[in-house]
Amino acid sequence: MQQNLFGDIEPAGITIDEAADKINVSSATIRNWLKTGYLKQIKKGIVEVDSLQQFTEEVAGKDKLVKRANKLMKDEHDHQALSELVRNKLAEDDWVKIGQQYEGSLSNSYRNKEGIYYTPTDIIDDMLTDIKPNAQSTFLDPCCGSGNFILQAVKAGIKPENVYGFDIDPNAVEITRKRILAETGFDAKNNILQTDFLESALKPADNQRYDFIFTNPPWGKKLKKKEKERFAGLYKAGRSTDTTSLFCFAAMGLLKPDGYLGFLVQDALFNISVFQATRTNILRHRLIRITDYGKPFKGLLTKACAFIIQKNKEKSGKVICSDTQFVHGRKQNTFQQNPKSILNFWTKEEENQVINHLYRLPHTTLTGKAKWGLGIVTGNNAKFCQPLSAPHHVPVFKGSDITEQGLKSPSNYIPDDFSKYQQVAPLALYNSPQKLIYKFISSKLVFFCDTEQRYILNSANFVIPDAALDISCQQLADMLSSKLMNWLFSALFNTHKVLRGDLEMLPLHTDYFKENSTFSEESYLKYLQLTTDKNGAYRVKK
Repeated sequence: MQQNLFGDIEPAGITIDEAADKINVSSATIRNWLKTGYLKQIKKGIVEVDSLQQFTEEVAGKDKLVKRANKLMKDEHDHQALSELVRNKLAEDDWVKIGQQYEGSLSNSYRNKEGIYYTPTDIIDDMLTDIKPNAQSTFLDPCCGSGNFILQAVKAGIKPENVYGFDIDPNAVEITRKRILAETGFDAKNNILQTDFLESALKPADNQRYDFIFTNPPWGKKLKKKEKERFAGLYKAGRSTDTTSLFCFAAMGLLKPDGYLGFLVQDALFNISVFQATRTNILRHRLIRITDYGKPFKGLLTKACAFIIQKNKEKSGKVICSDTQFVHGRKQNTFQQNPKSILNFWTKEEENQVINHLYRLPHTTLTGKAKWGLGIVTGNNAKFCQPLSAPHHVPVFKGSDITEQGLKSPSNYIPDDFSKYQQVAPLALYNSPQKLIYKFISSKLVFFCDTEQRYILNSANFVIPDAALDISCQQLADMLSSKLMNWLFSALFNTHKVLRGDLEMLPLHTDYFKENSTFSEESYLKYLQLTTDKNGAYRVKK
């Protein structure tokens, strides 16, 4: 999701069966890859997702696993058979069942390529609770699939003749038309159209505009770079070239003044840098609510969250923020005050006051003031890593070796011929007099100041601060690993991976070290004019 040096990799483990389902191979194949070291095992029966992601991106197709590993790149469902399924069911009445059968028959690779994940009706119903239609209200789902949003909108009170839907899949369009006909008796052939929404929204028929646009847009649909850039330019989407963002900008142009827009999106949209233009666009309008629905899609590891906005309305009142564990209100301007308009809806308003306070104080950031490096990607750790030192081998450290108490003794050694490996940062960076090494897959910031030119595997990364930062490497490690900085990292990003883009946004109050040669949590809070209450929550001194 985050298009930078370190990528966006979910850190959790998944079962062998889930891993097999995700990349469309057998469970036996996953077990074989675990035995040969191509995949890592967190514990018995649990595959480390980071290793699965690395394998599919960097090993598949480059080793002897082409035929089996590249299955995830193929569209294996039979489009002709699916078309016949739809045509042969024209006399059927149970089009809901046929739609479900069609959705379930799509291959994982096709879903991944097109960004297709059909939305459960309970999520749709919850999103549509904000709909208060009148007799003339119009509704659009710009990528309607088999019609789940549209049918639920009809049940919510939209007249069938006022619902519209677009999709590039002719089978999905046919199913949606038949479902509307079976449910309402209305022939929707002129309302539900096979078309590419990003193209058709540029010149809408009869300048059609809608009162409600609700959808689950394609998540990361595979478009050519030039195509994404063309749409981003046409819709003024800036660097937000993911199809989710493009659909959002296009849909906003078709929404009537005071109309409602509801999108179910991947959770990365709320805090990752490449979605900044999308978040800025959302905050130009009244943001009604943001809801976290967890992980409702089989085989997809990212969370699904919805935002509901009302176009051009005054940004007053509270934004309702919720998931299964919490519900609270936030003033909309508290999001606008965040760096890069981060929509950290999981953070309460009083906590966000502390965030805003930290950014108002004099500070610098790592942006443009550091060199960054990714740990070594060997391509096959089982082959190259061994537990004991040997001639022409060097110690190498994993992310799990970096702890709050310091660096563990090395438990892995690799050959010192770095030409054997798939990816290695410039050795001159590894040989820097000082560098910070840190865990990549982690919900906590854990940094270690390395002064011995150590090597790391790609479960860890490193950063070399410039002299312009005007603090020592150890001082920076202490500040970044502090309890306060960990709290801030969680309050802003709520993630299990430590991304370069996120670290570059953290405020570094380097003037603190003009008064203190060494770091302590107590003096740091005093310098920042912060206190903690009896529950350990941070508060700004009054």
